[in-house]
Amino acid sequence: MSGQVIKRLLIIIPLLSLLSSKSLPSNKKIEFWNVRRKGANGDGGKEPDKWFAAAAEVGIEFVRLIPVNWQSRGRDFLLGDADNFKDIPPQDFQKLKETLDVAHRYDVKVLLTMFSLPGARNRQDNDYKFDYRLWTDRKYQQQACAFWKELAARLKNHPAIVGYNPLNEPHPARRDGFESDRDRKGFDDWLTRHKEGTSDLNRFNRLIVQAIRSQDKETPVVLDGWFHSSPDGLRHLTPVDDDAVLYAFHFYEPWIFTTYRVNKGRFSYPDSMPGETAETTSRWTKAEINRCLQPVIEWKQRYNIPPSRIIVEEFGCDRRVSGAKEYLEDIIGVFNKAQWHWAFYSFRASDWDGLDYELGTEKLGWKYWQQREKGIDHEGLIKRRDNPLWDVFKREFTRKKKTCHSVEDISNPDVRKLVRDLSGSEWKKRRRADMAIGQMGIVAKAAVPSLTDPEHKFESRPPKHWESLSSKTIHQSLKDK
Repeated sequence: MSGQVIKRLLIIIPLLSLLSSKSLPSNKKIEFWNVRRKGANGDGGKEPDKWFAAAAEVGIEFVRLIPVNWQSRGRDFLLGDADNFKDIPPQDFQKLKETLDVAHRYDVKVLLTMFSLPGARNRQDNDYKFDYRLWTDRKYQQQACAFWKELAARLKNHPAIVGYNPLNEPHPARRDGFESDRDRKGFDDWLTRHKEGTSDLNRFNRLIVQAIRSQDKETPVVLDGWFHSSPDGLRHLTPVDDDAVLYAFHFYEPWIFTTYRVNKGRFSYPDSMPGETAETTSRWTKAEINRCLQPVIEWKQRYNIPPSRIIVEEFGCDRRVSGAKEYLEDIIGVFNKAQWHWAFYSFRASDWDGLDYELGTEKLGWKYWQQREKGIDHEGLIKRRDNPLWDVFKREFTRKKKTCHSVEDISNPDVRKLVRDLSGSEWKKRRRADMAIGQMGIVAKAAVPSLTDPEHKFESRPPKHWESLSSKTIHQSLKDK
């Protein structure tokens, strides 16, 4: 080989390498989190179509979806049985997929979270007893990894999903008496003794991320810290070697103020907040809020974690406590200044009204509770409305143009099916539906909003020569009539 040829190769090869690297697809799901996001926790409600339509209208960008209370063919939704996971029940997964399809139709992204895992059944579903088996028996950790491998394999291509949250509020050290790190030296000693054991949350996180990545290389994973995801708990969390991982904490500080049944009218923000002793109160400012968040600040500086990889996964305050509005305004201001993602708790929860801010600050009355005890759906018993407390959140979101319409409102079953096909991610299927609707003419009038929705995006690109003609055909039919 001549020297001239070798010189040319030395020039061409780096260029080819550069072009190849530029052509590699970017991870759009982690790119979603490169911009600060504001969302809400929620379960999708009894009627997901109405629930996500309402969320989209407010401008909620993502929902931390909590399906723990969804009806299952087994004891535990998606798990079948947290005592012995084998595989995901088909009916449960179908329910989840249908809900995610609704979220996608309304352009609301989803961070999917699990409140239960094998050997770690949610306390509310476990006779209000903490389930520690996940942290004492490796077989349950193996089952948890198997569960997430199966779920990630099924969901990795769903356009609504922008994150997996493997386990809400882990608390392995609580079994040994560590509910917080007030006894920091004692907990450090405990952590040293249990390092790389079944009780080590840091080890468990690595295992779960590895399990997910074996099936899904891109979808971000959101990991909670120690002590029920408290700010103090994040201090002891070791980051995982993965570029698409976010780290989460929850903020309800101070708990004895934000919790109505514990507060009992004793504390009010900002002038009468809990003091150093149970008998004293003190005045709070944003300085006290920042003091509560100092462990997060120190942790992010220690590991050089950018703000875009931190999420305040839950925060809130019972709507009935005095000063709730001012408290929420101040903590949101602190989160925004830090450039952290956040999701308030919660949006139209199906089973709890205490943090349903659209209800304002008033109590619901004894008739409401009397009917709730009889098992009557509470959605028919309450009236949501704009109010100063809800305005705290509304002004944080950019209200979206209401372009989505409920498929269920379409009376013609043939049109209803075709409109469902239009919301799919495969352009060929959508084109067939589009052309079929066009041939139906005026009969398909109800499909026009879905066809003309300017915010709808293709997940796969249609041919350049094709454009939607159905809406024009229908409009012409209406004009001729």
